[in-house]
Amino acid sequence: MRLVYSEDLADLATSTARMCSLATDNMELATHALLQSDLVAAEKVLESTSEIAHLASENEERGFALLALQAPVARDLRQVVTSIQLVQDLVRMSTLASHVAKIVRRRHPEAVLPEPINGYFAEMGRVAVTLGRAATEVLLNRDTEQAATLAAQDDAVDDLRQHLFTLLTVREWKYGVASAVDVTLLARYYERFADHAVEVAQRVIFLATGEHANLGEDDPEHSSTPNSELVRRFTETNRSFEERRARRLESGGSLSRDGKLTDGDDEVGSDDDESAS
Repeated sequence: MRLVYSEDLADLATSTARMCSLATDNMELATHALLQSDLVAAEKVLESTSEIAHLASENEERGFALLALQAPVARDLRQVVTSIQLVQDLVRMSTLASHVAKIVRRRHPEAVLPEPINGYFAEMGRVAVTLGRAATEVLLNRDTEQAATLAAQDDAVDDLRQHLFTLLTVREWKYGVASAVDVTLLARYYERFADHAVEVAQRVIFLATGEHANLGEDDPEHSSTPNSELVRRFTETNRSFEERRARRLESGGSLSRDGKLTDGDDEVGSDDDESAS
């Protein structure tokens, strides 16, 4: 029983890292699409969002199932709760990559960026992808020292965005209003992607040490799932498990020593786990 529990925790951690890797792949492909006006690449980014959405739903349900059925404590509890919170950061990273791809699709076959601006976004994309890769590694190796370095790399994206803003507002912009809007939005997407990668690192530090890190500046848009929402969702999940358990007992099932429902020679708990995944 304990072995299965440990495997479930490991699967949750691995699946979370996979979400981060996929979101980073999407941003890398979206950057290519942006710089090359590649509609096929942009469509691939948009198509892949369904896989990340599926993983997000699966990981949230898996995390709440572990809370409901295993009642983890100490570090295990931090791992489960942190994984649930991470899902929203990783979904947002994927969504930001999709926003880049959507702009490419909307402007195709014309280029989105004026030629002199390409270099800025090539560098922003490179740094954002580097941060995403580093965040994936941190999720897998739980290296707090590596996690603490992500904020410094994020500063490069912030500086590039600020310089672009200066180009749009201080100097004469000769590429039109639509282009200015696109550049402003795209710069924001890359900045937010990098911010969420830093947030992933912050959560890993909390997971490893039990202490909250503050690697980046405070941002009201960059918030975790409120505790009240986590409690509500946990309560709903727990109630669902209890209701299924009661129905099984009423239909003639019984409880094994480890608390799983059995029906004859088969354990019914596996059916519940499958339906929750």
